[in-house]
Amino acid sequence: MFRKLGKWVIIPLLLIVVGVVIVIYTTNNPTDSLVARSLTYSNVFKALREHMGLLLVSMVGAIVVGVLGGILLSRPKLYYLGRGVENVVNIGQTIPSLAVLALFFTILGLGFRVAVFALFLYSILPILRNTFAGIANVDSSIIESAKGMGMSPLRVLTRIELPISYPIIIAGIRTAVVINVGAATLATFIGGGGFGDLIVTGLSVRRDMVIFTGAGLAALTAIILDYIVGQVEEHLVRW
Repeated sequence: MFRKLGKWVIIPLLLIVVGVVIVIYTTNNPTDSLVARSLTYSNVFKALREHMGLLLVSMVGAIVVGVLGGILLSRPKLYYLGRGVENVVNIGQTIPSLAVLALFFTILGLGFRVAVFALFLYSILPILRNTFAGIANVDSSIIESAKGMGMSPLRVLTRIELPISYPIIIAGIRTAVVINVGAATLATFIGGGGFGDLIVTGLSVRRDMVIFTGAGLAALTAIILDYIVGQVEEHLVRW
């Protein structure tokens, strides 16, 4: 019981405490007036709220579309199309996240919604690829046995293919979350806000403390979310 509590609650809570300590120390011990104006509690929590908004909205959409798209492409009639899409996705992941944001900035303009849309598209890639690969690589003999027992295609999907594919699908979501947290720091360049505002401000005024605060909080967010999704993955694999 206590071991499970430690895995799910205590470790993430300790990481959150580290983030709180960083914020309290940097805001209460500014090195000069420029740092004092840049690092206020309102600025830090505004950046946190914007960053989490970018992450949550884009990831919810990416998970829904990526998983459903991967399932659709894994169907026998669309299998070869799915292979083609998988290759395109692999190429798409080589495109730098800043280039994706810049592309949508030139097409759609500035703002939070544009940043969310760009992050949504960038986060779909690993989820779609892993969902398709996980289902497509389920042993065909297992599927044939299930069909021979009279299972419908929907039942085969929900009782055989998806449970076997859960670890690979969750691994794709885990990768997408970490990529999203890092890419969201670049949303500041198109008016999306987030921790990138602190980092860019620190660079413009040449103050390492401001840069460290923004980068440190972004890194801690990625570590916490990666750990939580990893625990979900471990639980599903055991189940």
